[in-house]
Amino acid sequence: MKIRLLITAVVAVCSAMLAPMASAQLRITEWNISNYSGGNAANLETSIYASFSGRSMSPDIFVCQEFLSQAAVNSFLAIVNAAPGSPGDWAAAPWQNGNDTDNAMFYRTSKVDFLGMTVIQVGSGPPLPPRDVNRYDVRLKGYAANEAVIAFYSSHMKAGSASDDQARRLIEAQNIRTDAENLPAGWNFILGGDFNIQQATQSAYVHMTANLANNAGRLFDPIATPGSWNNNFAFRFVHTQDPIGAGGMDDRHDQLLVSGSLVDNGALDYMGNPAIPYSTVTWDDANHSYRSWGNDGTSFNTTLATSTNTMVGQAIAQALQAMAAGGGHLPVFLDLQVPAKVSVPTIIDVGTVAVSATVNANLTVSNGGDVALWSNAGIADLTYSMVGTAGLTVPAGFFVTSPGVAGNLHLVGIDTSTAGPINQTVTVTSDDIDTPNAQVQIVGVVGIPCPGDGDGNSVVDLADLNLVLFNFGAIVAPGTNGDVDGNGSVDLADLNLVLFNFGTVC
Repeated sequence: MKIRLLITAVVAVCSAMLAPMASAQLRITEWNISNYSGGNAANLETSIYASFSGRSMSPDIFVCQEFLSQAAVNSFLAIVNAAPGSPGDWAAAPWQNGNDTDNAMFYRTSKVDFLGMTVIQVGSGPPLPPRDVNRYDVRLKGYAANEAVIAFYSSHMKAGSASDDQARRLIEAQNIRTDAENLPAGWNFILGGDFNIQQATQSAYVHMTANLANNAGRLFDPIATPGSWNNNFAFRFVHTQDPIGAGGMDDRHDQLLVSGSLVDNGALDYMGNPAIPYSTVTWDDANHSYRSWGNDGTSFNTTLATSTNTMVGQAIAQALQAMAAGGGHLPVFLDLQVPAKVSVPTIIDVGTVAVSATVNANLTVSNGGDVALWSNAGIADLTYSMVGTAGLTVPAGFFVTSPGVAGNLHLVGIDTSTAGPINQTVTVTSDDIDTPNAQVQIVGVVGIPCPGDGDGNSVVDLADLNLVLFNFGAIVAPGTNGDVDGNGSVDLADLNLVLFNFGTVC
């Protein structure tokens, strides 16, 4: 169950403002790597792991196009694992040798578990799309629910603006959306690709993003930036092509589009505000984690700025240019915030308490997200409410707790009007996708505060002995009429308890 409050949305947006260059969370990079046959280690290492003013690409997932062979995949994998600054935990998804150049996908094994690869479209000649579309399915490390699964589509659509080019792109868009419509319930999905689409009104882009009868497979632009991107100065901060070619930076061919579940302020979500269009005055948009890596907006209709590049600096900009040799592309990335995890005790024992005493169980609810893996900013806040079984009084309303802090302390009132065992339950309902209803058992005993004191005068004396003897063998209300052990009957155990404690002053 997803519980949402206005305060949660505000906190999420504020957290997102710190997201673009955070060191953890889940970073997704899309990159058409330009007819990659292997090697080029120095430029790859610099593009991916070098840092400028504290900023580095440092992704967790690569969705790539234009790999030429299995050897190229193996080479790229070896380079990213050995690169200075790499965590060294990269693995490659199975590579499929299809028509023309091919897709590749790489992932960090500490961040996700790989579930499988599916070819959802086989590339062919006209009138069909020219290249394969692959889907790569992963699940966030440490999560079990379907809502922690992300299906990544990798697409390299037909280039050109002729009607048959657009028709082939539309077929590919239809294939992607149809497949997404049939994913298991709860799954998230992201399309990364070189779309070769010059404006949002082209039929392929419209089909992928439109509000249709079946919206299960609908895709969304997380930076809310539709338009006619080609050769348009207004979109200079999101252009991806071409960082070194003669035409310069004037196209938004490369994009990451996401499922609605990733822009709904849900458990797993885009770190940014998808309702606000990307800035038209700065690359450093605090409302978004999305970046066209290397594009500082000063290269419209020219090659990528290098010595003056304010986003990545000269070394990274030059490395990106070198990777794009032959008519290439800049990578784009975005960050995802992973779901919160509820942390509560399974049992709270209040011990033996007096009849009619005021007693509270101290219940702490924390956000148990793995801060070491995802960082504080990379984990969503936990939003929750509580209900208790009869005999408990729990705080009403909704509560929020952040990861990496002590959590919220709640006092749970316990009914002590009747002697006997305490065995009640508090249910914490939260947006933890694996444990939406966590239960805490409250146990203890409501008993006589002074063992053997049947009349409540804090002295075990002859009056207590007479009370037991007078009612011996009777079934009584627990804790009354000589039932000093609170089990509801006056018997030898009660007599022994009085005799053992005779003369005690409590």
